Amino acid sequence: MGKFTLLDTRLFAPGTDLSGASNKIELSSEIEDKDATNYRSGGWKEVIGGLGSAEISGEGQWEAGDPGMVDDASWADLGGTGPYTVCPTDAVVGALAYFTNGLRANYTIGDAVGELAPWSGTVKSNWPLVRGQIAHPPGLARTTTGTGTPLNLGAIPAGRRLYAALHVLSAAGTTPSLTARIESDDAAGFTSPTTRLTFAAAPGPGGQILRGDGTAVTDSYFRVAWTVTGTTPSFMFAVSLGIR
Repeated sequence: MGKFTLLDTRLFAPGTDLSGASNKIELSSEIEDKDATNYRSGGWKEVIGGLGSAEISGEGQWEAGDPGMVDDASWADLGGTGPYTVCPTDAVVGALAYFTNGLRANYTIGDAVGELAPWSGTVKSNWPLVRGQIAHPPGLARTTTGTGTPLNLGAIPAGRRLYAALHVLSAAGTTPSLTARIESDDAAGFTSPTTRLTFAAAPGPGGQILRGDGTAVTDSYFRVAWTVTGTTPSFMFAVSLGIR
């Protein structure tokens, strides 16, 4: 990816797509530096890495009156934790995505008379910030059981983990239910898939995030698969995958 202008950045809160109500999104990640200087440090300060942290901040145009709008979603999420995914350019399959499990730490609204009503908010990380890819796009309705496009994420070395975030953005039908899982295989054809992570059944909008146990995985291809049940069910959802 070369240089580009921010025109179609995407922001997914637990069960809401806030992209259309946002005009600024910032990501930051840092490792705390701990002073390890001693008499054998050669006269220079010596530091080692300590605790890591990440933050997502956003702002944009205030809207309210529907669970999918920023005010309703922000009040519902404030003080709680869940998955947050940011895509710099778009949310098509394979698009670059950054995601984490975070605490919705604050929410601010209001400005001077005559100004377009704004909002702003911050998410503080509870898990590492993961650099990955979109495994399922948000704008594609699913009405039946199926599988997504394979992604070549590479093998997972021991000590690293597979991370996956699920954002269920809408649900329709009578008693609809979506159960998503992450599968891996050693080839793109997925002739012998292995389930690595399984999300809880989702009856409606909401978010979930999972991670592996740090065991090495030699498979290099990963995909999302899902089971849909109910009477005339229909789900819109986004999934991000990554290894860290």
